[in-house]
Amino acid sequence: MTTLIVNIKQLCNVRAESTLLRGKELATLPCIENAYLIIEDGIIAGFGKMKEIEKEKLSIENKIDAADQFVLPTWCDSHTHLVFAASREDEFVDKIKGLSYAEIAAKGGGILNSASKIENCSEDQLFSMAWKRLEEVSKLGTGAIEIKSGYGLSVVGELKMLRVIKKLKEKSNLTIKSTFLGAHTYPLQYKENHQGYIDLIINEMLPVIAKEKLADYIDVFCETGFFSIKETETICKAGMSYGLKPKLHVNQLNAIGATQLGVKLNALSVDHLETMDDDAINALANSNTIGTLLPTAAFFLRMPFQPARKLIDAGCAVALASDFNPGSSPSGNMNLVISMSCIGMKMLPEEAINAATVNGAFAMEVQNELGSIAIGKKANLFFTKPISSLAYLPYSFGNNLIKRVMIKGEFVS
Repeated sequence: MTTLIVNIKQLCNVRAESTLLRGKELATLPCIENAYLIIEDGIIAGFGKMKEIEKEKLSIENKIDAADQFVLPTWCDSHTHLVFAASREDEFVDKIKGLSYAEIAAKGGGILNSASKIENCSEDQLFSMAWKRLEEVSKLGTGAIEIKSGYGLSVVGELKMLRVIKKLKEKSNLTIKSTFLGAHTYPLQYKENHQGYIDLIINEMLPVIAKEKLADYIDVFCETGFFSIKETETICKAGMSYGLKPKLHVNQLNAIGATQLGVKLNALSVDHLETMDDDAINALANSNTIGTLLPTAAFFLRMPFQPARKLIDAGCAVALASDFNPGSSPSGNMNLVISMSCIGMKMLPEEAINAATVNGAFAMEVQNELGSIAIGKKANLFFTKPISSLAYLPYSFGNNLIKRVMIKGEFVS
């Protein structure tokens, strides 16, 4: 089927080539005013200025009038923990009362809390909850999403989560990538036996994951009190031997050399980056690894925002993601991520949009399918309500300015 979209106020992020954006390039957002766009069988087939459209194309029967609307490629959310069994608002209240992350974890909260809930949840129940969340974020403009395991912390639990993600991939029209995060924290029974849990990951989890093709990437929470540099490298190399590229949690709480390790391992991305020192920034800037910033997590945990300006000015490639999870970022709203990036990290609207589309697509290796308006890419688009300018999107942070979302040329109901 062919669809013609006409009278688009501004068609945003129009690019002939998919290029990972760095430095000043990140602030350039190519747009066409008063534009049209043609979709054939869910794929972008043409676009341009309304005044230049060929007359015969105006006779296309399936026509959509997008007057006063901006049209953008859907968000590529490259870091989430969308599969979980229960919310953790009780810990939210504990934080308000003054308890630290470590104190909450010590009394059975945090990641271990989510792990215990996964243990008592069936695969079908877990899928049903995750499906509802996936539908919610798609209506907020997300067209591609990465989802991690990491709340299982056992062979049964981790495989359960990854099988749910695989089912989401099979059923959803969204583009989904799966990440194995068995090394999220140490289960209580392995608190004094780190090698025992690492052996479990390497010898019992990874072979099944590879056999059933349950993951695209491997992740480790490399942090003081969690997995050390040496432990992270061991786990990553084991995953890499099965074809899983690293995407790592680094520099959230401390600068211990985790970003540098990610660069050494040629990780696809290193994510969080709240506590970056000069060595970490320089290593990232001189690499092909993408730095994924998660501002809503910093906001929720009342931590300083990531040093986006330093990273961009140094030439790092940065992406933006939601970190949607029940403990530290209970929202998958990428529009809020865009606003937080501008307000809290002083990113320009154009930089934030590029980081959440083009660079987000690179951070999931879907840049040839998504992330920009280009012929041959999937027609994953969102249409705004009538707005005065593109900057109004992050400026009006409390309003949902998305009118409708299209995935593969079909509107999300």
